[in-house]
Amino acid sequence: MKNNTAWWFRITVAFFMVVVLMEIYIESGDKPAFIAYPTMMFGFMALILLLLLAIAFIVQAIENVLFNTLDEEAKLRYLAEKNKKWEWTWGKKMYAKMLGSKPIESEEEIILDHNYDGIRELDNNLPPWWVYLFYASIVFGVVYLLRFHVFNDYDQKLEYEQEVAAAQLEIEEYKKTAKGLVDASTVELLTDAGDLNAGKGIFESNCVACHMADGGGGIGPNLTDQNWILGGGIKNVFNTISEGGRDGKGMIAWKQNLKPAEIAQVASYVLSFQGTTPANPKAPEGDIWADPNAPAQKAPVETDVPEIAIDSASVTMN
Repeated sequence: MKNNTAWWFRITVAFFMVVVLMEIYIESGDKPAFIAYPTMMFGFMALILLLLLAIAFIVQAIENVLFNTLDEEAKLRYLAEKNKKWEWTWGKKMYAKMLGSKPIESEEEIILDHNYDGIRELDNNLPPWWVYLFYASIVFGVVYLLRFHVFNDYDQKLEYEQEVAAAQLEIEEYKKTAKGLVDASTVELLTDAGDLNAGKGIFESNCVACHMADGGGGIGPNLTDQNWILGGGIKNVFNTISEGGRDGKGMIAWKQNLKPAEIAQVASYVLSFQGTTPANPKAPEGDIWADPNAPAQKAPVETDVPEIAIDSASVTMN
């Protein structure tokens, strides 16, 4: 005996509806309920599944018993009704209309006189859907011609440039909040204790062999004075660590070993050596670096000393 809907489909839908309701009504915080309460959830779902299976078998058994109580004519009517398939009548009619083909029984009306070894030709019209699309493409072409070639609206180059500019703005906004995407042009000096401690760990693991633990310098230059070979400031120091020092005799490029966020941390830690006094400072190297973005210092205002007029007649000589 056939049902309109398969029993396994009804059970599956009912089971997942119960699961969704449990997720909605059980408070489990940020975690799904079946993760927060696995034992309770899986036990309850197993019980629900067994109940659904039992109900499905009971309903089918009752349906079979009731079917056997019918007479032969009623059984035939019942089976005929159950075997009816649902059809989308409007959809089928619309499909036939858009296809525009003649049924096989009516093909004699449109058959042509051509006959090639028993093969004959039908004078079918173009399918309405194809004709409608063709007319729509003509309308689109006219609108496109008027908009872009008569009224000179934007072209592909302008559209590309606008999209690239918008994408660049989005990238810059994202970089402001994404530490991992920092580069030499966007890096800022880090002052948080956690970042400086992380930078200290990186420095002690990779840099003390050349710069000493107190930054006084050894193979590498002194990091505590105001002299810099490749420029000071967070952006220059970040770029030096990332890309390396002078060709052939400078520091290697650390961008292959350190992430951008780690380079920013160690660069900020390196700048914390400024003004400290190392045990054995190396002689200064490079030039004294001044921050070009630092506010200019105001020159001291010269005050004129008032001249005191002296009357020569009042001066007495001893």
